[in-house]
Amino acid sequence: MIEGIKRLFSISELKGKIIFTLLVLALCRIGSYVPVPGINGAVAIELLKSVTGGSQNLFQLMDVFSGGAFAQMTVFALGVMPYISASIIMQLMVALIPALQREIKENNDAGRRKLGKWTRIGTIVLAFFQAGLYAKYAYHLNLSNPGIIVHGISDQLVFGVPLLFYIIVMFTMTSGSVLLMWLGEQISEKGIGNGISLIIAVGILSSVPRTLGSILRQLNLDSQEPGQLSFSSLVVLCGVFVLIIVGTILIIQGQRKIPLQYARRVVGRQEVQGSGSAYIPLKINYAGVIPVIFASSLLMFPATILRFLGSGSWLSNAVNLLSPGSIVYTILYVVLILFFTYFWTATQFHPEQIASDMKKNGAFIPGIRQGKPTQSYLEATMNRITFAGAVFLALIAILPTLVGKVLSVDQSITYFFGGTSLLILVGVVLDTTKQIESHLLMKRYEGFMKKGKVRGR
Repeated sequence: MIEGIKRLFSISELKGKIIFTLLVLALCRIGSYVPVPGINGAVAIELLKSVTGGSQNLFQLMDVFSGGAFAQMTVFALGVMPYISASIIMQLMVALIPALQREIKENNDAGRRKLGKWTRIGTIVLAFFQAGLYAKYAYHLNLSNPGIIVHGISDQLVFGVPLLFYIIVMFTMTSGSVLLMWLGEQISEKGIGNGISLIIAVGILSSVPRTLGSILRQLNLDSQEPGQLSFSSLVVLCGVFVLIIVGTILIIQGQRKIPLQYARRVVGRQEVQGSGSAYIPLKINYAGVIPVIFASSLLMFPATILRFLGSGSWLSNAVNLLSPGSIVYTILYVVLILFFTYFWTATQFHPEQIASDMKKNGAFIPGIRQGKPTQSYLEATMNRITFAGAVFLALIAILPTLVGKVLSVDQSITYFFGGTSLLILVGVVLDTTKQIESHLLMKRYEGFMKKGKVRGR
């Protein structure tokens, strides 16, 4: 491992990318502790704990994704969720509007730039809207629990509305989300790895000390009395932790190899038979952990709106139904993971293009005719393996929730020991490691690790 790290920093270009990425991620973490002007972060954290009651719910999930910024009502409280929500909307629009599909196919670069422009505009609109709901919720909390908002700011009323407070919160939090979006794009362009995914992963990692402290408290090691968490339950959770890591690696790296053969070609004056060792690698999970991120974000968006709107009877019931751990949430979560796995695969995997390229190069799949039959075969094969990958991904995502309910373990602990958080972490680490290995291989280095190299290159 030490030799691998030395190889990383022996290439000046790669070293610069890594250092740049680490500095930007550090900046993201610093912003998570900068409070919105007029907000008392310490009081906000204590109030959030009393509201959540230590159980698994929407606010706790949002706090994990934002790296603790949501609970402290800081500049980055909304995190990158508005950007992800806007990306989902734009991807769905591209799939549903033929004109956008044609524009991207005819001029891919211009189409991508236009798509990125509208995604950024959507991010600003969604962030502004969510920040307004956040300000409304914080103001009503302050009425019953004074101290969250600094005295004087919320007292400036215009037609009975604390306009100054709303303006400060909405513009500050929207600016924070836009800044995070820009920093993520800078990492993707000038650093290493996917910027948005890395920001989410670092936010999740920041909850490790808090999770370990919760485990120690619930084990109750300082007393002879049994704690809320038993050692047997902890062993089971560790087993689930290892199982999810191994399963995620297998499903992301796993692939179905479709063998290829080449027709006889004339090279010079000789007729040469093409090699039959080539193959098309079809990934079992073509979308990686994107379905998990998209499903979590899409479920959080309406639930957040309902939670911020008020505390009416039907609103409370709707929020409870869409809270993590509920039966409705779990079912919707699984359905959305399956949907986004197929949706992302359909938008990124193009069997017609592969079949056309194979025909031009004289390649064919043994037993399958070139052209349309090859395209149909690739589509059917990808649909079958995508189904297996999507089901396995959904099972891994909900496994900790099921284990936590059976063992009666605090769901705040199961957040880190598996499910959504761990899936995202493992997927981001694998993706970043593959990019690092690609840079090393281009410079004719062995790779990052001598043993257990990342497969599927």
